[in-house]
Amino acid sequence: MFSVGVGPSSSHTVGPMRAAYAFVKSLKDKGILSKVNHITVTLYGSLSLTGLGHGTDRACVAGLEGNLPDDVDTEHMMTIREDCKKTGTLTLAHEHTISFDYDEDVIFEKWKRMVSHPNGMRFIAKDSDGNLVDEQVWYSIGGGFIRQGFADDAMIGLHDRVTEQDESNKTEDSAENSGKDSVENNGKDSTDTSSEDNKTKDSTVPYPFTSCDELIRICRKEHMSISDVVWQNELALHEGDSNYVRNYLLHVWNVMSKCVENGCNSKQPILPGGLDVPRRAPHMYERLAANSDMLKSNRRRVDLALESSDSAWVNLFALAVSEENAGGGRIVTAPTNGSAGIIPAVLQYYWRFVDSSDEDGIVRFLLAAGAVGYLFKRNASISGAEVGCQGEVGSACSMAAAGLCEVLGGTPEQVENAAEIGIEHHLGLTCDPVGGLVQIPCIERNAMAANTAINAVRMAMLGDGSHIVSLDKAIKTMKETGHDMMSKYRETSKGGLAVNVVEC
Repeated sequence: MFSVGVGPSSSHTVGPMRAAYAFVKSLKDKGILSKVNHITVTLYGSLSLTGLGHGTDRACVAGLEGNLPDDVDTEHMMTIREDCKKTGTLTLAHEHTISFDYDEDVIFEKWKRMVSHPNGMRFIAKDSDGNLVDEQVWYSIGGGFIRQGFADDAMIGLHDRVTEQDESNKTEDSAENSGKDSVENNGKDSTDTSSEDNKTKDSTVPYPFTSCDELIRICRKEHMSISDVVWQNELALHEGDSNYVRNYLLHVWNVMSKCVENGCNSKQPILPGGLDVPRRAPHMYERLAANSDMLKSNRRRVDLALESSDSAWVNLFALAVSEENAGGGRIVTAPTNGSAGIIPAVLQYYWRFVDSSDEDGIVRFLLAAGAVGYLFKRNASISGAEVGCQGEVGSACSMAAAGLCEVLGGTPEQVENAAEIGIEHHLGLTCDPVGGLVQIPCIERNAMAANTAINAVRMAMLGDGSHIVSLDKAIKTMKETGHDMMSKYRETSKGGLAVNVVEC
């Protein structure tokens, strides 16, 4: 659930880059890369409608070049469109150069979408005689995860409703492709508690679970915390390499922290994209630091931290990361880019305001948060194009609440309660980005949700963990609500704020 990447979108930037990389890598692996003389990329559905604002076209081209989100030059990403147009060429996999007409070879199909998922894309490679070399369909299914489809996958009109038969076919396709849910993030660089949907059923995992109810039962039976259960599963998945698991999670934390610092100290006054949205984090940091610089201050006892009103700093941490994401900076997908400011902000709250915080706590936080994120991904969706913003900001709020409750001493039942509160009050949240950019209302939503996560923990820890609505029921409700949403509220910029706010 946590992978290092670039902004501004996990589903529209990170996923497409990985898909394009997977396509060109397959050409190379098959020994047919040298035959390619021409490549086209076609974007469907939400990828087409908001792709320019999210940099989907640039991400695909960068992937075809052989770049991946965790190490691509962010400056190159900002100029790649102009660079290609200037040279009229594209170098595939860093070794095979072909002619490339950027405006003609990257196609935004605005009238059709793939049935299997709103975020579909098609890559076609031909030789010098116009003969087909290879064709692949890929889906960006949220959080930077991708799934390979088939060249003949069904298509429908952009605003057509998916029928029950389509849903059945989609389910079958998903089952067939469940082992392809991620490229380069289902191995040593992914800490998803289950990068593949069936991972927790794997016999190599000592404590398999596919629902929160199952997870809580394991905790009770084995007298373990949620993070303990996930830790043991991660060790099994990584050949018992505890150093790798711990070091990767701390690397994730370090990237998150660096992102907060970069956002607070940015000299870029206006975010790119044309909306002229000003960065607020640097000025907010100056004002808050004038009284007490929490980036350099001492920590507080757990009880004092929970009772304090430090929401302004939490706002700052979330805004700093979200603005870095909107500016195309290096961030951690958690679980998506559009919600990438929430978990870092709550982690900063733990690190800066709780005197008992330590690196072990950071690891436990991320393990517990990852468990909840896995349940959202497996049993619903973390894609705004599929279920609206509830799947992004709502899921991240729930994950952050679970992580914080875990490290503040919450029982497994209290952790579940905090996670459920975090999602329950984001149900129905639409994804309606103005101008197709991850700016309005996305940036402020991260700050609001980060504070909601902390408040959810306060409420959960004041109780004994008993609650009427289970996390599993809340996740099921989120999925149903998302499928009932009209497409204009699911990352198409065709409804809501996207059409009621005038772009200046």
